[in-house]
Amino acid sequence: MNAQVPNASVKSVRWVDRAAIVYATGDIDLEHSTQFQQALLKLLDENPSYIVVNLKEVPYMDSSGVASLVKLLSRVRKSGAALRLVELNERVRSLFEITRLDSVFEIFGTEQEAIS
Repeated sequence: MNAQVPNASVKSVRWVDRAAIVYATGDIDLEHSTQFQQALLKLLDENPSYIVVNLKEVPYMDSSGVASLVKLLSRVRKSGAALRLVELNERVRSLFEITRLDSVFEIFGTEQEAIS
């Protein structure tokens, strides 16, 4: 499990057993969403049980960033794994609430909650 895929939007990836914890950083917008999506999809090659995306350091996300996560969610479900989002700030969380995607994604307050 060595899929180290940092790029402009992914600061690092940490593995806890079969869970890949992805630390996203910066704005995930039209300029960065493609790289973000590619980095996340690359993790599926490692067959994780969970992909946990920590959004603590993401101050802003637009619809292209959300679309990247929706595509990942679809692929993750097909692989039999789970996708969980953690530590969303109020601005990012409201985007998921407005689009009603907060009922589609598993959203947790902490990494520990997401992997237990």
